[in-house]
Amino acid sequence: MKVAGLFSGGKDSCFAVNWAFEQKHKVVVLISVISKNPYSFMFHTPNIKLTFFQGLAAEIPVLHANTLGNPEKELDDLKNALIKVKENFGVQGIVTGALASSYQKKRIEKICEELELECFSPLWQKDQKKYVKELVQKKFEVLVSAVAAKGLNEKWLGRILDKKVLSELIELDKKIGLNVAGEGGEYETFVLNAPFFKKKLEVIEAEKHWDKTSGFLEIKELKLVEK
Repeated sequence: MKVAGLFSGGKDSCFAVNWAFEQKHKVVVLISVISKNPYSFMFHTPNIKLTFFQGLAAEIPVLHANTLGNPEKELDDLKNALIKVKENFGVQGIVTGALASSYQKKRIEKICEELELECFSPLWQKDQKKYVKELVQKKFEVLVSAVAAKGLNEKWLGRILDKKVLSELIELDKKIGLNVAGEGGEYETFVLNAPFFKKKLEVIEAEKHWDKTSGFLEIKELKLVEK
């Protein structure tokens, strides 16, 4: 089946796209919704414009759709983007990285139903510790791009999600109840390499922005390198 990936550039959407390939679907386009509202309920915002480079790495075209990020109205912008990929790419289904947010999943499913598109959410209700372990095992190169939780300080920005980082997240979960997969907004990610990438990305320049208890890593320059 021809599918489009709802794509933020973070670990969840990358994992979902990789799942689609594993299921022998043909991922023909990635959709990144760029919200002007940094507190959007629907869409991931840190480094979202850089999904273009991930598309180059994966050799998959990326459609950037803009939204002001107004609650509910941003769904119209998503719907318009899905109409475009259905018409221009012959898409029959959508794959999402929805993990635990009913708000996101229900709204995406409603739009897909209206447009007669299949909706796949392979991560839905997945055990989150097992999921993050699977990311590490499958050699996803996941960069921590934002943090906003107790236990995660400025030094976490730019770290790569490996076995050591995973063990620290699990320990923080035991101590303070931090969500290992970052589903509560504890941290955001940007994927530099995934199994379906033909090349990988390398950060050339980045700047940390920190505001006492939270912050993000602004990626200023990337380059494609051979795997």
